[in-house]
Amino acid sequence: MKNISRMEAVQSPIIPIVAELIKNNPGTISLGQGVVSYSPPPEAIELLPKFLAEPTNNLYKAVEGIPPLLAAIEAKLHAFNKIEINDENCIVVTAGSNMAFMNAILAITSIGDEIILNTPYYFNHEMATTIAGCHPVLVETDENYQLRVDAIAQAITSKTKAIVTISPNNPTGVVYSEEALREVNLLCKERNIYHINDEAYEYFTYDGVKHTSPGAFSGSSEYTISLYSLSKAYGFASWRIGYMVIPKHLLVAVKKVQDTIVICPAVISQYAALGALQAKEEYLKNNLEAIASVRYDVLNSLNRLQNQCTITPADGAFYFFLKVHTQMDTLELVERLIKEHQVAVLPGTTFGMDKGCYLRVGYGALQKETAKEGIERLVTGLQTILANK
Repeated sequence: MKNISRMEAVQSPIIPIVAELIKNNPGTISLGQGVVSYSPPPEAIELLPKFLAEPTNNLYKAVEGIPPLLAAIEAKLHAFNKIEINDENCIVVTAGSNMAFMNAILAITSIGDEIILNTPYYFNHEMATTIAGCHPVLVETDENYQLRVDAIAQAITSKTKAIVTISPNNPTGVVYSEEALREVNLLCKERNIYHINDEAYEYFTYDGVKHTSPGAFSGSSEYTISLYSLSKAYGFASWRIGYMVIPKHLLVAVKKVQDTIVICPAVISQYAALGALQAKEEYLKNNLEAIASVRYDVLNSLNRLQNQCTITPADGAFYFFLKVHTQMDTLELVERLIKEHQVAVLPGTTFGMDKGCYLRVGYGALQKETAKEGIERLVTGLQTILANK
């Protein structure tokens, strides 16, 4: 009898599966991947000669990151997030914020512990929790994908080690209010568990909505873990640089994990990240305005689906999460959209939404005209398929 690997309990990533369907249907426009269309700022590239000029940069560097980058991140956290680095917390540079989440879970749990995820969840969070031998405890959000703090409180048991929130949210695009995040953060303090907040989309908010960092709440440093990424705002997806702000008492454990998996994030990428954080203000401003313009067009087109879908307001990230009014299998619908209408989206099942038909629509990866064409194909495709089902 063959041994069952723990990995058999882990879902397969959906993006490669959808990518294969796209490859087999040339001309398909993808509204699937969560990346931006623009490149890193020139300052990131300009710092690479400095990396190459240092003869010892081929050697391993500090597990937690190179000192100039740590200093730049500390300044950014102070200016944008209102998070102060003090005696109770510290920064660790990671190979993307997915690694930061894995670091956190392995550092705070034992096998069999529980992590509370709000559904729809980000699939890599659920996967990491399972890989660590822990149990994801799923708590449904409300009809607008906002947190239900009472339901979260009821889900806490003696095995709970953390509550995970993502704001702005992937996959829904919603932004949690400061009040809701404060309630969750206080709940974590009262129950002696950690609050892990994923802030990968911190810059992507619209219509005057403000981003909130729980790590800035007074007295929260000892139990709040904040995760960040350069992949989105700085076009850094393949450079693999993120960072985490953690309670100081977790540093030894996090360094053990990181030293085992990667030793240190790629130093050349850390130099590029240092350059990126020194980019002119116009870089972020202009790129975020361009995405906001695409978002406006996408929302206008999606509103034509009011009879076929529930379109929840989303003030952040670069996603809309559609509830499709159909009994059709979600993956079948995704496959038909690709094969018959040459447009790709992600199925809600991969985000833990097994009851009903949900689709994640991403618009950050496309230039304005391509996004417009892609969303038109989606609207027409859904109208056609649902009318003839």
